[in-house]
Amino acid sequence: MPHAYPFLTPEQKKELSDIALRIVAPGKGILAADESTGSVAKRFQSINAENTEENRRLFRQLLFTAEGVEPCIGGVILFHETMYQKSDAGKVFPEHLKDRGMVVGIKVDKGVVPLAGTNGETTTQGLDGLYERCAQYKKDGADFAKWRCVLKITPTTPSRLAIIENANVLARYASICQMHGIVPIVEPEILPDGDHDLKRCQYVTEKVLAAMYKALSDHHVYLEGTLLKPNMVTAGHSCSHKYTNQEIAMATVTALRRTVPPAVPGITFLSGGQSEEEATINLNAMNMCPLHRPWAVTFSYGRALQASALKAWGGKKENGKACQDEFIKRAHANSKACVGKYVATGASAAGGDSLFVANHAY
Repeated sequence: MPHAYPFLTPEQKKELSDIALRIVAPGKGILAADESTGSVAKRFQSINAENTEENRRLFRQLLFTAEGVEPCIGGVILFHETMYQKSDAGKVFPEHLKDRGMVVGIKVDKGVVPLAGTNGETTTQGLDGLYERCAQYKKDGADFAKWRCVLKITPTTPSRLAIIENANVLARYASICQMHGIVPIVEPEILPDGDHDLKRCQYVTEKVLAAMYKALSDHHVYLEGTLLKPNMVTAGHSCSHKYTNQEIAMATVTALRRTVPPAVPGITFLSGGQSEEEATINLNAMNMCPLHRPWAVTFSYGRALQASALKAWGGKKENGKACQDEFIKRAHANSKACVGKYVATGASAAGGDSLFVANHAY
């Protein structure tokens, strides 16, 4: 029987759980603005904007300075570069966001790498030097972090090896973060690629989450000081049957109720390439679902908060206001959805456009 060697003091535990609760306070979710330089290149290409450091700074500054989103955005995840960029007013972005009452987050993984001997499965690298990087990020203003692992559904995957390896990597990352007063967001994303049905996705999601929470327990991770960023339970993009938002909500909440301990303060969904409108409607359906939910059910959206804003901006300075208006619209829509009060309108620049990218890597 393992002996308990507590690594967190009651004060450290309180700090972690307070941070997590602030991020997922009622009506609040997360803006994921942590796309790598390569990912931004793809997004900018779609609007014919050049992928320069200054353009990346300008676009993110528009999001970070949009007025009236404080009640909607509890936290913002940054990429390393953005962490050290400044607003036009000369304030580093973390300081600017903190002044607006938002919690600052940082993406700390170093991307996916192949798992040898599997059918194209991956694990995520970045544990080397993470202890030191977390200490530095905490000093520089980050209070939470994100690490993404990726699993895929095919007739032969995810394999036992991929499930266990990714669960352990996430647990190791989470414990390192907590040692430095950083709340870890654990993200075991099951990709929407494939022709599998809703039932298959639900089954796989349950198995992956169960394995991950076992690993978090093995690594003595303090659950009250963590957040989960999962995929919604949906059929594969090539599945011929289209499920309703209510069916997706029921399957997702059922899977989470079976696997996510009530100690976890919040579940912040990734949008997984759904259109902006779809991601909001599905989130709303989950918060209206008749099943009891012991955790906050909210969002951690990247594309589903930014697509219309990016389209409206088009890389042009004079479109700044239009860009911010679109972002504000999506932020308020998702804020309503995370308390089950969203009424669909569909009126945004990219609202109904699918944001699906096959084999999505950041």
